[in-house]
Amino acid sequence: MYTGIKHLHSYWAYLVLLIVFLATINALVKFFGKKPYESKDFRISLFALIVSHLQLLIGIVIYFVSPYFKAFSAQGMGEVMKDSTLRLYLVEHPITMILAIILITMGYSKHKKELSSRPKFKKLAIFYTLAFVLILSRIPWQAWF
Repeated sequence: MYTGIKHLHSYWAYLVLLIVFLATINALVKFFGKKPYESKDFRISLFALIVSHLQLLIGIVIYFVSPYFKAFSAQGMGEVMKDSTLRLYLVEHPITMILAIILITMGYSKHKKELSSRPKFKKLAIFYTLAFVLILSRIPWQAWF
């Protein structure tokens, strides 16, 4: 079960990266280009929200079935924090990804309240860019390649 969920989480991450990147670039290009907000822009930002939230749900499942999770009870938090691999998988990666998804959610909800195009794209650009940078910062790259 763990292996299947791990593969799903890893492959879904590629989709999340792609869609969040596209939503970020779309917001930045349209903000600086002073383009009008269209239904396509709404769908792109919504799709980024959906795929990132699904990744969070998959990540929560994998977190609790992971062999790394047993380290909390077996070794304690002090030992987990001393081990860089355990710290990455049990503390840094989950907290950073949750923060990134919070930023995506905030950007999406704040952009819906704006009435004109430029402020909508500004909210999306700021929050989605910050989220994308956070996601890139805590991906366990050594596990991917």
